[in-house]
Parts: sequence; structure tokens; C-alpha cells
Amino acid sequence: MKKIRLIVQREYLSRVKKKSFIIMTVLGPLLMAAIWIVPFFLATMSDEKKVIAVIDETGIFYSKFQSTDKVFFSYETELEKSKDDLTKGNISAILYVQKLTYTIPDQAVLLYSDKSPGIVTQSYISNAMQTILKNNLLVNAHNISKEDYDKINSTSIKLNTEDIRTGEKSYTEIKTGLGIFSGILIYFFIFMFGAQVMRGVIEEKTSRIVEVIISSVKPFQLMMGKIVGVALVGLTQFALWILLTFSIITALQMSMPEVFKNKQSEEIYNPGQKLPSADQLQLQTLQNQEIRELIDGLFSINYGVMIAQFIFYFLAGYLLYASLFASIGAAVDNEADTQQFMMPVTIPLLFAIIMSNFVINNPDGPVAFWLSIIPFTSPIIMMVRIPFGVPIEQIYLSMFLLIAGFVFTTWLAAKIYRTGILMYGKKVSYRELWKWLKY
Repeated sequence: MKKIRLIVQREYLSRVKKKSFIIMTVLGPLLMAAIWIVPFFLATMSDEKKVIAVIDETGIFYSKFQSTDKVFFSYETELEKSKDDLTKGNISAILYVQKLTYTIPDQAVLLYSDKSPGIVTQSYISNAMQTILKNNLLVNAHNISKEDYDKINSTSIKLNTEDIRTGEKSYTEIKTGLGIFSGILIYFFIFMFGAQVMRGVIEEKTSRIVEVIISSVKPFQLMMGKIVGVALVGLTQFALWILLTFSIITALQMSMPEVFKNKQSEEIYNPGQKLPSADQLQLQTLQNQEIRELIDGLFSINYGVMIAQFIFYFLAGYLLYASLFASIGAAVDNEADTQQFMMPVTIPLLFAIIMSNFVINNPDGPVAFWLSIIPFTSPIIMMVRIPFGVPIEQIYLSMFLLIAGFVFTTWLAAKIYRTGILMYGKKVSYRELWKWLKY
């Protein structure tokens, strides 16, 4: 154990002192914080209001478009005058509805613009026209009153789910997002740090330094020390990423509160403006309810269990795959020769990522059960299932089989490692690896 501890210490200290580790430790939180912060800056930079001139020969859409804080509709009658205003930059686009048929085929609607109006603006106009046409069809063709139409249009059903065992509300969307995110994070870390083990073995083998090392330690001790050392590097980097990302986001929120303030709420409740309409109040109430439900859903997750399970499945899954990566590194002389052996190792990980979409739809089904107890797929699939609640006996079974799988793969990898670590100048095949396993 003392020799393994020395190897772990050497691997850990040598890697955390590298410039690449320091750069990624700083760059990782900046990128993750940017993913959350950049949309707020973009929202403040894209406040330009687009003025769209509407020329409606049918009369169906006249004064029916609702202007927003991003799009303002003006109603004109002369197409040539509007085109002149467009070229001068007085307006952003022209919506020209030709008088053809009541159903307004696609070729009857034209949107003139000197610049691309953007997919959001186009979608807003298209959806608004569809809503107006539906309104006309219901009111004119079926003699439905405007009040009844508004009631039909505003009727919606929100499905609330509740766990019958605990009586608590179930937030399926949040659990889905958290499960997928945890599974992808496990895949990312296993693959990234497992590949580091493989590259480290190849470097020591090609530089012949391994010949000096194994004169003092056994090959198995060297392999285990390298695997555990890189695992500690991964945990250190992951912990620093979480801490630094949280610190960066908190610091920016405190230093620039005007960027992250709720602009919509300020616009509705600003005393200097006119009183909001009933529709605006209803919309704001629905948005506040959605925000409250999102916060309640985030707080409903047992993060202690999630973090504990994440650490276990990351470490156990990493140890299982890192031993295989170490054996691949010992069997080849350079990184270019690893491709033929990498495919069988990475297929289970890719398969688990693909199947996670199906597991989300039925987290308690037989496919989810079997994939969560098979050691090669359980680290990812079980993290996808855990937010939905997994029976404790299935978790114990999965953990036991994953540990057993790690012991078995380590035993196999050690047999390849002890032979391949001193094998030079020979292209290794699967038949050769089979001979090494039988030694």
C-alpha cells in the first residue's frame, strides 16, 4: 500500500502542476458561467425595436396585430411609399397581404426586408396571422361571440403529478433535465480522465521510464496508483469548477444587478406608466407561477443523495473504464494505434447516452432496469433514473455489480498490463491480447 500511495502522490502532484490543468481549471468555470451569463447580456444588447408596415388588401388583419416591446406594427395603404420608407431605413420590414382568397395561401403573403428579419420575428408574425384567421373562422363562419372565443383560446389544462407514496408534487421536467445533465457529466468525466490514464501509460512506455519504475514496484501497483491518482485529479478539478463557477456568477450578479433584473416585471409595475391591462396581469401571474414552480422543483430534489450517488458512480465507473484504458495504453506503442482497441470500450458509453432518451420516457421499465445494473452502462443510466426515484434494492444491486465489474476488469487489465508494458515494436492484435490473458 505504501508503494501505491507514493505512485498516487506522484501522479496527482505531477498533473495538478501542469499548465494544462491550471488553464482548464480556470477556463472551465469561465465557460460554464458564460453559458448562464451571456444570454442576459445578449438580451440587453438586442433591444432594438422593429417597425413593420402592414399593407392588408383583405382587411382581415387590419388593426389585429398586437405590438410588443420588440415589434411595432403600423398600418399603411400604399406599397410603393412603404418600399421607399424601407430603403430609407424608416421601417424594418413590410408585411404585404394580397387580396386573393379568404384562406390566404402562402404565396399571398410577402414580407419585404432589406435585412433578414430573424426567425423570432417571422414566427411571431406567422403565429399571429394564424390566430387571427382562426378567430375569423370561428366568429364569422360559426357565429361564435368574441367573449366565447376568448374563453376557448384562454382555456388550458396543466397536468400536476403527485407521488402517491410521499404525497409530494412530482416535477417531471426538472427531473428529466437533471437526469440527462448528470448522465452526460458522468460520460464526459469517465471518457476524459480515462483517456488521460491511457496517454500517461503510453508516454511512460515510449520514454522507457516504466522500465525503471517496475524495478521497484509491481505492474499491478503501478497501474492502480496511476488510476487512483488521475481519479483524485478529476475530483479536484470538478470541485474547483463548481466553486469557481458559483463564485463568478455570484460576483457578477452583485456587481451588475441591472443586467440580471427582471425587466418585464419593471415594465408592468412601473408607477410612472399606465396601469397594466387584465391580459398583462394574467400573463405576469402565469409567469410568476412558472418561476415559483421552477424554484419549488429545484428545491424538491434531494441534492445530498444526488451528489453522493454522482461521486460513487463517477468513481466506480471511472475505475472500471480506466483499467481498460490503462491496458490499451500498455498494449500499444503510440496513440495512433489505440483506435482499434478504443471502439469496443467506448461503445457501451455511447450506447448508454443514446438509450438515456428512452429511459427518461420509462424510468421504471425493464430496459431501464437492466441497463442500470449492467456495470458498463449503469454509471450513466442510474444517474438518469435517480432523480425519478429508484427502489433501494435496485441501487444496492447496481452498486454491488458495478464494484464486482471493476474488480473483474481490473484483473483482466492487469494481465494485459504486466505483459504489454514491456512489449515494444510489435503491432498487437486481439489474438495476441487473448494469449496474454491466458498467461
